Amino acid sequence: MIFASLALAIQAAAAPPALTLDQNAAVRCAAAMALTAQAQVRGEPAATALPPLGERGREYFVRVSARLMDDLGLDRDQIASLFRQHAGELARSGEATGVARACMPLLDTAGL
Repeated sequence: MIFASLALAIQAAAAPPALTLDQNAAVRCAAAMALTAQAQVRGEPAATALPPLGERGREYFVRVSARLMDDLGLDRDQIASLFRQHAGELARSGEATGVARACMPLLDTAGL
């Protein structure tokens, strides 16, 4: 009985947090902006067609991270795991620059 309770507690601790639609979109956009900023540094044409994302994208990333920490009580490792998951999906699909393009209005909305 004790072992079953311990196993459930470990699973619950390892489970990714449930994000709202807005939170999930913000993480996806921040990951896309980070990947696109890296592609801009490499000079990839599709990425360089967008405004520079190094500074503005980084600040958006920081703000999204801070908001998730505040709203959900997540720690840095949990935040990093969320971003890695989204970045991996975007990198595999090749959609990072397209998603970053769609997310550009969020930078203006955030005052960046």
